[in-house]
Amino acid sequence: MNNPRRKPYPFDQIEPKWQAIWDERQFFHAPNPGEKTFDPAKPKFYILDMFPYPSGAGLHVGHPEGYTATDIVARHKRMRGFNVLHPMGWDAFGLPAEQYAIKSGQHPAVTTRENVAKFKSQLKRIGFSYDWEREINTTDPRYYKWTQWIFLQIYNSYFDEEQNKARPISELRKKMKSWRGYDQWSAEVREKMINDRRLAYVDEVPVWWCEELGTVLANEEVIDGRSEIGGFPVVRRPMRQWMLRITAYAERLLDELEALDWPKGIKLLQRNWIGRSEGALIDFDCTYVDAQGTLMTYHLKVFTTRPDTVYGATFMVIAPEHPLVDVVVTEEQWPAVREYRERTARKSELERTDLSREKTGVFTGAYAINPANNEKIPIWIADYVLLGYGTGAIMGVPAHDERDLEFARNFDLPIVEVVQPPGDEDPIGFVGEGIAVNSPVLDGLPSREAIRKITAWLEKRGAGKGAINYKRRDWLFSRQRYWGEPFPIVWQEGKHRALDENELPVVPPPLDDYKPTGTGEPPLAKAKDWVRYSEKALRETNTMPQWAGSCWYYLRFCDPQNDQRFVGEEAEHYWMSGDKPGGVDLYVGGTEHAVLHLLYARFWHKVLFDLGYLSKPEPFQRLVNQGIILGEDGQKMSKSRGNIVNPDDVIDQYGADAFRCYEMFMGPLEQMKPWSMRGVEGVARFLARVWRLLMTENQAGGWELSATLKDVDPDRAQQKITHATIKKVTEDIEALSLNTAISQMMIFVNAFTNAEVIPLRAMRSFLVLLNPFAPHLSSELWEKLGAKFRGGQGDITEQSWPDYDEQLLVEDEIEIVVQVNGKVRDRMKMSILATEDEMKAAALANPKIRKLVAEKTIRKVVVIPKKLVNIAAS
Repeated sequence: MNNPRRKPYPFDQIEPKWQAIWDERQFFHAPNPGEKTFDPAKPKFYILDMFPYPSGAGLHVGHPEGYTATDIVARHKRMRGFNVLHPMGWDAFGLPAEQYAIKSGQHPAVTTRENVAKFKSQLKRIGFSYDWEREINTTDPRYYKWTQWIFLQIYNSYFDEEQNKARPISELRKKMKSWRGYDQWSAEVREKMINDRRLAYVDEVPVWWCEELGTVLANEEVIDGRSEIGGFPVVRRPMRQWMLRITAYAERLLDELEALDWPKGIKLLQRNWIGRSEGALIDFDCTYVDAQGTLMTYHLKVFTTRPDTVYGATFMVIAPEHPLVDVVVTEEQWPAVREYRERTARKSELERTDLSREKTGVFTGAYAINPANNEKIPIWIADYVLLGYGTGAIMGVPAHDERDLEFARNFDLPIVEVVQPPGDEDPIGFVGEGIAVNSPVLDGLPSREAIRKITAWLEKRGAGKGAINYKRRDWLFSRQRYWGEPFPIVWQEGKHRALDENELPVVPPPLDDYKPTGTGEPPLAKAKDWVRYSEKALRETNTMPQWAGSCWYYLRFCDPQNDQRFVGEEAEHYWMSGDKPGGVDLYVGGTEHAVLHLLYARFWHKVLFDLGYLSKPEPFQRLVNQGIILGEDGQKMSKSRGNIVNPDDVIDQYGADAFRCYEMFMGPLEQMKPWSMRGVEGVARFLARVWRLLMTENQAGGWELSATLKDVDPDRAQQKITHATIKKVTEDIEALSLNTAISQMMIFVNAFTNAEVIPLRAMRSFLVLLNPFAPHLSSELWEKLGAKFRGGQGDITEQSWPDYDEQLLVEDEIEIVVQVNGKVRDRMKMSILATEDEMKAAALANPKIRKLVAEKTIRKVVVIPKKLVNIAAS
């Protein structure tokens, strides 16, 4: 991509020069309250990028798209008088560095340091105005000390349903003393009651286990039954895991979305992921004989949004992983059940819930009692029922559910109509609302009324109750990895307890190798001396997921050097302030984080808010998702396709300013668009025209200010285009319509390109407008203007954003078409107030027209006010 031809302007000299100046003078540092340069009169603006995972491959041109947009806004806001917090850091824990450690033996910290250095040098080369004094790294013990501290706050809290917020466990201990029977409970029972209510708790849950990677994977890290990284097979396996009780916050996470300035599509994704639905929990009793030969009854709970169809339940289906399977399956059915469970364990949730798949299942040999009609109905297992959704069991109502109908037909199970649809529609397969039939308690009632009546009927008999269900399960928070935050937890006699805060950070120990143990134990279990906390206690060997560090990084940016608190109260109150619920004023990142990262960060934030550590209930007020930049072939950039474009190569050939401007000129920020080197070249030509508008090449081949540049007042037309450009660029930056802002600046340059005199004042205004987009070029030209002309003191970054005068934008002239015998012969500018007589006189006095009609007789002149003059002559 290197081109030996002469560069159209010396960006290769200008850009390193200004990057060094910015570093040395720390122009972009945002002072905190209490710092010497802090100005309390300035309003704050907190603009944040979703910080990157520093991979070994470095940046490709898609990464800086959002960073460029936020940098333009940050530079603009500083010039508008704001104290702008615009930081950058590294979400650096993660599986890729650990995988490299397994292959090479190199400690992940070394790999991470190298990758961070590469990313940072690339970002600096693009000229981003980050406050590098606030740089953070999630793998820095000074950072993850506070990640572990926040976990302890969650661990030591419970959700008080009466107050609808998190409260300290110490308050629960006091409250429990007033509970009936408290005095008779043993210490062990009391502690179990506490642990069962903690926001961070331990549970045995089915997880995706990858033998090759030696770790548990989250659902989003599994694609078609294989790990996203490496493509290794995964299976479902029950394991002891740390969980965070995010479901306790489901209602608030839903309700409090409304006041946020987020895209509608992102809000919908969040709502769908939480998946709130109203219905009823119904108990289906199942009897079985336990290992001691005792007849036991199990209340198999089912959540349904249509309890009015309970009379049509002719079978039960439970998830293959459901704990009831092991106790109720008959000896005759056990081989088939075991084989089916093994097959299911190799399928992803996406595969299992695919509606187009043929429904499969196995009868357990057991039965349950339908509480509505006391009929025995068979219990089956089937992979389309998930343990993680609802209760892991459903009542099969084949007449009014498509999946149940397909399942019933596959296995010849009874189908009973219990809802009569309106009109002549076939009742079998009807899933809408109608009139209850074949339902003794409900016959003749409309569905809505029938739902209310059967719910009350079930509650009265102790066989069910109204309930709200969420698709979102509690957050699985354990990973069997080395390269992650260790839990500040120890185990003693089978019980967990928190470490004291003064024991933080808990640092992962060095290992001889980072390979999986092969036993399912995490790699930290290899460090026997580290694991043994005391003679009686062992450390937790699981680590936190990569999500942990990114849940609160925006808070640490407010006060990154504070060793006494995760964020200082004064700094948090200042940077997260405002009259809206969210603290970060603008948050920009990819749609791949539209659900989980945002949900998890909001959850952590709300817990800290409830406990009194934060001043605002939400982290991010305005959210913008940039679109994906495709390769030149229109495909997603990837190594396998060979279509990745390295920003370093583009900058080598065209400069950082051209790279920045092209990234924004490609199209609307939120849209997907393909990369084009020809497009970069076009934007580079525009910047070269800006350079040559003010500079000229002398005989020695050097550059000097153009002689056409003079300290004179702009004429009326020049004033108008200048103020129109100020207005357009200002409004477009606020709206993030950055492509059209660049278009307007191109129009401005065209308007001045052939001017005999170029007014200094107009050029200074223009350079300030250009600065957020092309900071190197505009800084250099500003400096050169300051060296020759008076005024314009200081660096361009210290200048105020120009204001526009609406009066200068008012159209006071119009273009009048002049025709001779119906043919357009000329156009002329006239006052918008010109009368018909004035228009006629001007047309007849026009030199071109006088020449055309000189030897002719003017027979008639037609005037259309404000539009045209037509002269009939022969």
